[in-house]
Amino acid sequence: MTMYARTVLFGLSLLCVAVPPAIAETIRVGHFPNVTHVQGLVAHHLSRTGHGWFEERLGKDVKIEWYVYNAGPSAIEAILAGSVDLTYVGPNPALNAYAKSNGEEIRLLAGAAAGGAALVVQSDSSLKQPADFRGKTIATPQLGNTQDIACRAWLANGGLKITQTGGEAFIVPTPNPDQISLFQQRKLDAVWTVEPWVSRLEREAGGKVLLEQSKDSVTVLVSGVKFVKGKSELTKKFVQAHRELTDWILAHPEEAKKMVLEELSVETQAKVSAELIAQAWKRIMLRSDVSIEEFQQFVSNAQRAGFMRTTPDLARLIERLQ
Repeated sequence: MTMYARTVLFGLSLLCVAVPPAIAETIRVGHFPNVTHVQGLVAHHLSRTGHGWFEERLGKDVKIEWYVYNAGPSAIEAILAGSVDLTYVGPNPALNAYAKSNGEEIRLLAGAAAGGAALVVQSDSSLKQPADFRGKTIATPQLGNTQDIACRAWLANGGLKITQTGGEAFIVPTPNPDQISLFQQRKLDAVWTVEPWVSRLEREAGGKVLLEQSKDSVTVLVSGVKFVKGKSELTKKFVQAHRELTDWILAHPEEAKKMVLEELSVETQAKVSAELIAQAWKRIMLRSDVSIEEFQQFVSNAQRAGFMRTTPDLARLIERLQ
């Protein structure tokens, strides 16, 4: 072989080595460190341990990046800012963003969970009706989140004057981890929150459940319109994988509980017991479907709570993927 031929072959080999690998498609997904976000916790755990549920179903060139939020308004802000593509979130923040953008920014892709939210009071409390809460202090996870609006609407429907900054009862948006110590110190008369915090308030702070939301949607899967329209095939595959994951969790609850326990321990940097997960699990009902009728009720609650002045047209809220 001549020197020229060897030089050409060497150059070709360098060209072959220099070819970069195919760039993976990255999908950014949000969820909360709450048991009501079961699908997010299980899928995040599987991604973390190298057995990605969505990765396996969306294709080898698809990468999932997970982001953890403490409450709905923060997750929806991330969707609107383009920081995440999809997120598990409560119904009201999604509905609020949909209404404020005149239906231009947010789409609801699927249901995820119902139940798992409750109003917890002190063990020796005599509070029973909304009128009893006049002058009392109630914590919710974040201003404008689903439990915050449910709390305000319940009190207002019971005859109390409630505003976003005051009124006849004091509603104090408080991060879930801080609620327990404040409740133990009796700085809170009640807490309206979700699992596992409801069960933790019972187990660690002696709280008792006064009112349980056993049928209302607590978690849904949403996305920004830009992602849905720009990557419609990936969106369809993700939603189908979400539905399959929901069915798998329903069929394998014990295995799913272990994954939820391990993922919560990582995300919260706190010890989580199997007994806590089991107790919280009983209050949650997983479901992939969602109805427009339920969201009409959420609109009424948001209006009653002062977060929505007009009645939005919900015709475009739910994305019916074909």
